[in-house]
Amino acid sequence: MQEDFSIYNGEGTILRRAQMRMLDILSEVDKICRKHNITYWLDGGTCLGAVRHKGFIPWDDDIDIAVMRNDYKRLRKILKKELPENMVFQDETTERLYPAKMAKVRDKNSYFEETEMKTALKEQGIFIDIFPVEKGYVKVKTFIDFFYGRAFRRLRHHNGNRKEYVIALLMWPFACTMVGIARFFNFLITSDDLIYSYGIPTLNKYQLHARDFVPTKPIVFENKEFMAPANADAYLRRLYGDYMQIPPKEKRRIHASVIRFFD
Repeated sequence: MQEDFSIYNGEGTILRRAQMRMLDILSEVDKICRKHNITYWLDGGTCLGAVRHKGFIPWDDDIDIAVMRNDYKRLRKILKKELPENMVFQDETTERLYPAKMAKVRDKNSYFEETEMKTALKEQGIFIDIFPVEKGYVKVKTFIDFFYGRAFRRLRHHNGNRKEYVIALLMWPFACTMVGIARFFNFLITSDDLIYSYGIPTLNKYQLHARDFVPTKPIVFENKEFMAPANADAYLRRLYGDYMQIPPKEKRRIHASVIRFFD
């Protein structure tokens, strides 16, 4: 008998309301990307949900998309200007304590407290994540991020004490130099190997390949059409193995500890 997933996100539940708010944000970002010819794709668990469930993984409480780093820098400028009044772009350039090298677009009329990342950020509404992707090799990234990612997070006061903060200050110029050198050599080398940008710990043990992502193709997600990786099957198998297999209940991860709505 097929499992009843409505216990997670049945109509009227807080999670389902949050998912619909995230869908509104995604729809707005999709519209802006299409307007400015910016290529993006549904990423991680959002891509998995689209393929396996035609929408959200029932217990999932976030949306992930990815863009190439050059497009990411352009998209950042555009989103700051063109998002509607009820949404806001957030990253390291907008908040001093923001502890990540990727961005969020947040809803202004809600509150979302992440179990694993409690910070004193100004904007804390329901969100979608935007991950920059660039040319690179995962083994090199893993080595560099031991210094770069650690230093960045501690400089942003994330999971660090005063001693670690001072060490991060000393480490930061060296770490930035390593990233610059790596990007220079990756620019010279012809390869379709990709990584999530330096400083992003998510999924960094997996080597990505451009051929699996571009050109993107349409996919249905919650009865709407968004863009997905060119070879979603290869990508998801590399990420999750037998991704069509529903995980046991104890492995169904929820990020939020508190979700509130103000409208």
